[in-house]
Amino acid sequence: MHIEPGVVDAAKMTLAYGTAAGAVAYAAKETFSDLRSSGIASYAGRSAIAALGVFLFFEVLPHFPVGVSEVHFILGSTLFLILGAAPAAFGLALGLLVQGAFFAPTDLPMYFVNLTTLLVPLFALHALASRIIPAGTAYVDLKYSQALALSVAYQAGVVAWVAFWVFYGQGFGAETMASVLTFGGAYMLVVLVEPLADLAILATAKALRGLEGSGLVTPRLYKAA
Repeated sequence: MHIEPGVVDAAKMTLAYGTAAGAVAYAAKETFSDLRSSGIASYAGRSAIAALGVFLFFEVLPHFPVGVSEVHFILGSTLFLILGAAPAAFGLALGLLVQGAFFAPTDLPMYFVNLTTLLVPLFALHALASRIIPAGTAYVDLKYSQALALSVAYQAGVVAWVAFWVFYGQGFGAETMASVLTFGGAYMLVVLVEPLADLAILATAKALRGLEGSGLVTPRLYKAA
């Protein structure tokens, strides 16, 4: 999902600063809510787990260039379901920054573009979860259809933002259009894998009841809202 350097030139980066600032502001609101309900120790622990997970997802799991960007297994819905929206957002932001700073410094000029691409779909997923998951359902009891809907929402959001940035930066030429379509088609492979990963991890969490009350997972994982 990385937007490569040069796709959005410096003259057009003001929009990326604005969208990233909006995403960070929303993340801050979610963070204050999380801190009030769970406390700073729990939030810090889950955020650290999320950041480590994101770094491993980006650097260790298979990833390959396709069309205008790269296909990654981001597992955004998994982070959300296990750790909560605010820690997942923090992990995505920090993991992306660490990867850029130490392993792909040429990506740093696109940090705010890529940050928007990761965070805005996460918050859309959060809104969707509140609509399709009944208040009486803990996350460990999700059905495949619900996990699939969340994964599709996140991945579709990532693809939509990648397409937006590419068209915004490069225009609507035939070659650009073909590259975006190739990237979007390849990313649908992730949609096939991520719901299965969600359910496997949720099943593991359900078996590990010792995590309940540990502060290392979101309270909604085991308890209904």
